[in-house]
Amino acid sequence: MNLYLALLHYPVYNKNGEVVTTAITGFDLHDIARSAMTFGVKKYFVVNPVAAQLKFAERIVAAWAEAESFVQNWTRAKALARLSLQKDLDNVILEIENETGKLPSLVATSARPKGALSYAAFRGKMAAQEGQPWLLLFGTGWGMTDEILQRCDYVLEPIAGADQDNYNHLSVRSAVAIILDRLMGRPDAN
Repeated sequence: MNLYLALLHYPVYNKNGEVVTTAITGFDLHDIARSAMTFGVKKYFVVNPVAAQLKFAERIVAAWAEAESFVQNWTRAKALARLSLQKDLDNVILEIENETGKLPSLVATSARPKGALSYAAFRGKMAAQEGQPWLLLFGTGWGMTDEILQRCDYVLEPIAGADQDNYNHLSVRSAVAIILDRLMGRPDAN
């Protein structure tokens, strides 16, 4: 499958509904890279317009590629090799288009119950359009802005939890792992 993943740090909402840029975390870099590698994602993009944040991420990736770190945990270094740091979503789309020769279809994820596309339906679309690149978007903070969601071709249904007190606020690392398993995991493993 031609599946790509982007973690957006901008434009996203904060808890007050304001558009903000969130900070990159080391855990999101390597944990999501490991999930992307496990489930065959072609490339994992981290999107943040702040130069200092991108430099921070570059230092983390470089540290895991150093000889001593590589020997201690080569699997993390291998997963991080699929990571691409970008300042905006348009650069991500351009990189995928340059790599594949096609514009990717944008697929948003959201904890808000706006999603109309089930995981099974999306798997069917990916199978039916085998050469099509797909870009799966995840937001940080309190989710991607409506502007980003409107740019998307599809929005996946939210992950449904136990619905105790209507709580639905997973870490993005957890959400990525669950959604990738639902989309790319082996059907016989369930």
